[in-house]
Formats: sequence, structure tokens, C-alpha cells
Amino acid sequence: MDYQDAGTPLVIFAGEQYGAGSSRDWAAKGTALLGVKAVVAESYERIHRSNLVGMGVIPFEFTGGDTRKSLGLTGDEVISITGLAGDLKPLSEVPCTVTYGDGTVKEIALKCRIDTEVEIEYVENGGVLHYVLRNLAKA
Repeated sequence: MDYQDAGTPLVIFAGEQYGAGSSRDWAAKGTALLGVKAVVAESYERIHRSNLVGMGVIPFEFTGGDTRKSLGLTGDEVISITGLAGDLKPLSEVPCTVTYGDGTVKEIALKCRIDTEVEIEYVENGGVLHYVLRNLAKA
């Protein structure tokens, strides 16, 4: 709640089959309501990935052999994911900078798991509901 009060966007780092066994749409809603803007996982449960997109949360996957464990994350890191503005294409790779508490910096590449052009529009609008409402307002 402190991060939310400060307006700090949050990133979740996760393992394999992120979202499996969850109550799916409610899990994605809760994630969005907590102020999470992105999830970086080793892999996703198929429906949960699309539910995250539908709530305006961007799903990413590790590339190049990186994992949450290999990064040695402690929670003191600052994460910067760039390459999302402008000409984002489905399934593109984007750069991510992990700045550790001691000042050490590691650059990694993430695969953006926004899989279709329509999903890009959903995320750009903050989720499916906002997308639909904006389109209705234009009509």
C-alpha cells in the first residue's frame, strides 16, 4: 500500500506456469488493483496471461536463460522496462534494467507476451473495460 500511495508502479517476478491454479480473472483483477503494471515470469498459464492483458497488466517472459532465481532478487531492486512506447509489436523483445540495492546494474532482455495487435490496444487503454468504454464514447 505504501508503494501504491507513492505512485510507484510494481513488477512481479514469477516462476513457471504463473497463474496456474488461481481463480484466474480475479487473480488478474487483484494484481491490477494492487498497482502491478507488469509480471515477468518463466512461463504463463494460458488463460491467466490473457486475463492480465485484459486488466492492463503487461506479461513478460524471461529470455536468454535468465530466471527469477538466477537474478538473485531480494526485493530491493529498481526495475526499468523500456521499449514499450510507440512501435511495440506483439511478442517483441524489450530491454530491462535491474538495479540492485548496492548499485550493481544488470541488463536483460524480456519477451513481451502481448501476443496480438488487439491486446496492444487493450494494454494501451488500461485494459479491456477501458478500451470498450473509450470506443463507446467515440460512437
